[in-house]
Amino acid sequence: MRGRAMKYVDEFRDGGLAQGVARAIAQAAGTRRSYSFMEFCGGHTHAISRYGIADFLPANVRMIHGPGCPVCVLPIGRIDLAIGLALEQGVILCSYGDPLRVPASHGLSLLKAKARGGDIRMVYSTSDVLAIARDNPGREVVFLAIGFETTTPPTALLIRQARAEGLNNLSVLCNHVLTPSAITHILQSPEVREYGTLLLDGFIGPSHVSVVIGSQPYEHFAEEYRKPVVISGFEPLDVMQSILMLIRQVNEGRAEVENEFSRAVTRDGNRKAQALVAQMFELRRTFEWRGLGEVPYSALKIRAQYAKFDAERRFDLSYVPVADNKACECGAILRGVRKPAECKLFGTVCTPDNPMGSCMVSSEGACAAHYTFGRFNDATVVAA
Repeated sequence: MRGRAMKYVDEFRDGGLAQGVARAIAQAAGTRRSYSFMEFCGGHTHAISRYGIADFLPANVRMIHGPGCPVCVLPIGRIDLAIGLALEQGVILCSYGDPLRVPASHGLSLLKAKARGGDIRMVYSTSDVLAIARDNPGREVVFLAIGFETTTPPTALLIRQARAEGLNNLSVLCNHVLTPSAITHILQSPEVREYGTLLLDGFIGPSHVSVVIGSQPYEHFAEEYRKPVVISGFEPLDVMQSILMLIRQVNEGRAEVENEFSRAVTRDGNRKAQALVAQMFELRRTFEWRGLGEVPYSALKIRAQYAKFDAERRFDLSYVPVADNKACECGAILRGVRKPAECKLFGTVCTPDNPMGSCMVSSEGACAAHYTFGRFNDATVVAA
């Protein structure tokens, strides 16, 4: 892959090149040790399942699915707040598509709350939210904002534009969370090991997030925890090349941040986007992640000078944590210490059409990706 520039999607999906990288991985991993790498981002989990990347890897190279789907890590209590706004406060609740199906309390979801009469609308961008607020000046409009650093700048733009236009009927229920804080929590928090010890040799770093924040924030993990990080694109050859780079780092005793996705990611990231986010948001002292529990300084809240656009302040909301379904293993799967097929509900009671846990909702969730692309391999193994 490094011998020539690649710029077309089909080149990053070339089977012949993939076999060449697979041979290089097998040669590099031809040691007596094993390798365990976590892909943090749900986009990489989806790519690994969709393109059968695990089938190209030697038995001693294990990929561990991390919590990197923003829909999956959104706790039940935050969905409950949004449902309450729609059903009890009578607001127009705007949301991206995937959160609509996340199971919440009392057998509800945002989609089921809509069926009960809540004015809940799916949007494709924050521009849609602005349009709805302009068209309904007599109604309160709330945007359910979720996501990692990738989707935070559009929310910041939404607040800035609403203020510029004097849209006093628009507010944001902010659930934006931060990738580096979650990685730190996985590495050092004893609560993450509730279901077992998680041994990691390195991370595949997220790509879209890194376009915004750059590669510099991951240097802490290499220096402090001696864990190599390779930032990877989402195409199958991107991921395979990144795995090869991680194996070579481990073999050579190195712990560095390497950037496989250099065609889009720089060390400093998007400074303009970072400045806009810093203007509108500040750190929360703590925030609950589904599967990870309370994670310190891992999420953002709207700054006091923009309080009129903060739905939590505007409607005096109080967050109440809600326990997950006891039979659902989403928590352990998000921690990386369980595989989707190890959950008793997987593929039976819990499917993409009838999700019991958040990991089955989004296509980037580990359970949904594995159900769609990996369940037949599991069935073969069990039958054998």
